[in-house]
Amino acid sequence: MINTCALILAGLVAAPLAGGLVNGLDRILTARFQARVGPPVVQPFYDVVKLLGKEKTVVNVWQAFCAYCYLAATAISVVLFFLQSDLLLILFIQAVGAVFLVIGALSSTSPYSQVGAQRELLQILSYEPLLVLVTVGIYLETGSFKIGQVYAWDEPLLLKLPFLFVVLGYALTIKLRKSPFDLSTSHHGHQELVKGLLTDYSGPFLALTEIGHWFEVVLILGLCSLFWATSWIGMIIIVATTYFLEIVIDNVSARMNWRWMLGYVWAMGLTLSVVNLVWLYVR
Repeated sequence: MINTCALILAGLVAAPLAGGLVNGLDRILTARFQARVGPPVVQPFYDVVKLLGKEKTVVNVWQAFCAYCYLAATAISVVLFFLQSDLLLILFIQAVGAVFLVIGALSSTSPYSQVGAQRELLQILSYEPLLVLVTVGIYLETGSFKIGQVYAWDEPLLLKLPFLFVVLGYALTIKLRKSPFDLSTSHHGHQELVKGLLTDYSGPFLALTEIGHWFEVVLILGLCSLFWATSWIGMIIIVATTYFLEIVIDNVSARMNWRWMLGYVWAMGLTLSVVNLVWLYVR
């Protein structure tokens, strides 16, 4: 019971702190790539605290409700990951949170929110099948959907699931809202005059969506760690390398349209997934 409570506390407290620090490091590295100094590493926390202190203003009550649901879903999914629960359950809960974020945007009559919500739905349609296929590949190799069983596996999954790790990278790029897949909202000011999906979120409710995004970052990076779960050093290296490559791709790529995203991600992602799954099945 004590271990369970400690893991729950780590998921609820340590995970968003880690996600905020990762976001801060992301900003610094992006600034360095663009020959800028960049903000301090704790700037994301300053931003959230400032937002939490602002007046609560929403378009309608549905928007506030959806912000809370999004945060709750992302927090629950991370806690379940820390508890080494079922991968399929975790993916289902995080998908529910993503849908609530879209519903909140659709509840507004703003054309920017409407377009952002539609683009977000297309992004969900792009990465959710890939995440399911990655989970299926993990099951075929380990014989279980349980994260505890994956961490107990005696061989790095990357050696048997290299193509599925690349597929997970596509999903990671979309979830992190990085170019060329930052269609619904972007952290970069040069991309859009308004923030698409999050246009009508403000104050504390915008802060909730940002904290929820931190939870999602930790969750996706946690999925990456499963591919080298035989040692802590291996997990740290694979997570750090993957995120660094995501930042590099973000800074060298231009944003594409949704047709290109859907066609490219499905064509490459599904092809690589099928090849890796067939290899696992016939070997």
